Amino acid sequence: MEIELLLEGIYRLYGCDFRNYAMASLRRRIWNAVRAEGLTSISALQDRLLHDSDAMDRFLFGLSVSVTSVFRDPGFYIAFREKVVPLLRTYPFVRIWHAGCATGEEVYSMAILLHEEGLYERARIYATDMNAMVLQRARDGIFRPESIPEYEANYRAAGGTEGFSAYYVAKYDGAIFRQPLRKNIVFAEHNLVTDSSFNEFNVIFCRNVMIYFNTTLQERAHELLYTSLRRFGILALGRKEVLQGATRHDRDYEELDGREKLYRKIA
Repeated sequence: MEIELLLEGIYRLYGCDFRNYAMASLRRRIWNAVRAEGLTSISALQDRLLHDSDAMDRFLFGLSVSVTSVFRDPGFYIAFREKVVPLLRTYPFVRIWHAGCATGEEVYSMAILLHEEGLYERARIYATDMNAMVLQRARDGIFRPESIPEYEANYRAAGGTEGFSAYYVAKYDGAIFRQPLRKNIVFAEHNLVTDSSFNEFNVIFCRNVMIYFNTTLQERAHELLYTSLRRFGILALGRKEVLQGATRHDRDYEELDGREKLYRKIA
């Protein structure tokens, strides 16, 4: 009951709707927020969030950030190069949406891949998330130098054709992605739960986002993704996410790669 009251209060005051998120994951993150704020109960957290917008920003940040890295799941990028890139070469311009981009590691990974495949100059990547703090981190493009060995290994395993060091410079006591890599990326706030479609895309990435949604919310999100995707466009989901049975449009896609969850809209 405390969680339901908390979520209802957040929705009424801030318009952020978490009421249909998967409860097990949500409960864990709420209790993480309770401890991070130095509190002892969900009721105390509710009082803090409803009266302190900075605390609400911190709460959103905790809900938004997922485990991610540059070229995470290298096999996905191998499959994308082999099965999607040839399709994208047939378009004069490629419009891509990263829905729920978090801190942007996957966005920059795709920018690198498109650059190496000669497609980046005729591509525009829209990277969205519901959390302004997360988006700012993604927009800054700064990462910890201790992450470089992991990123380098992932990059090579994902079929990288140059050296990962070509894509960043040492700066701000860390590393930052080079400006040419960021020039065709647009970062913007967007909530899959409450917002509508804002463009038509050739590719939509919504990977490891809907694992936090219940079935009602998954259906709603899939409807948005379907209406936002051009015919013959590509939908990319996370490995633990499913298309079959999750949306009334599941038969309107053909499978390009079942393991890496790449689908092509055909109707």
